[in-house]
Amino acid sequence: MNNFLPLLQISLRSVIIYVFIVSAIRLFGKKELSQLSVIDLVFILLISNSVQNAMVGPDTSVLGGMAAALGLFICNYLFRMLLYKSGKFTKLVQGQSIMLVHKGEVVPMGLKTAHMTMDELEMAVREHGVDNIQEADLVVLEVDGNISVLSNNYNQKTVRRRRKPQIQHNP
Repeated sequence: MNNFLPLLQISLRSVIIYVFIVSAIRLFGKKELSQLSVIDLVFILLISNSVQNAMVGPDTSVLGGMAAALGLFICNYLFRMLLYKSGKFTKLVQGQSIMLVHKGEVVPMGLKTAHMTMDELEMAVREHGVDNIQEADLVVLEVDGNISVLSNNYNQKTVRRRRKPQIQHNP
C-alpha cells in the first residue's frame, strides 16, 4: 500500500494541473482553438514542459508517468461527461459562440468580445467565398474557434478551417 500512495499523489497532482491549465486557457481566452499559430504551439509546448515536474515530481519512472497519464485520462473523461450533461458547465468551460455579422452589418460588440480586427473579419468572410461583409447574412465565431458564414438568405452555409500550408517536394 505504501508503494501505491506516491502514484496516487502523482495522479492527484496531474488532475490539479489539468484543471488549472483548462481554467487558465479559458480565463486568458483563445479565439481560434482549432487554428494554432507558431506562437500558440510554442506556448503549449513550454507550458507542458513547465508543469511536468509539478505533476510527477522526482518520480520519472514508467509507473510515475503512467500514474500521471491515468489521472489526466480520468479527469478528461469526467470533463467530457460534464460537458455532455451540463449546459452551464459547457458555457463555463467552452464559452458561447459570438455573432460577428448580422444581416450584412458588423456587430461591434462581437468583434470586441472576440478580440478580432476588422481585417481578420474581412479575411474570414472572403475565405468563405463571400466578397464582402454586406453580402453575409450571418457570421459567427464558433466555440471551437472556427468561423461560420451564412449568406444568400441562409441558403449557402460554409464552415472552413484555415488551410495548412502544403509542403512541396522538388523531384
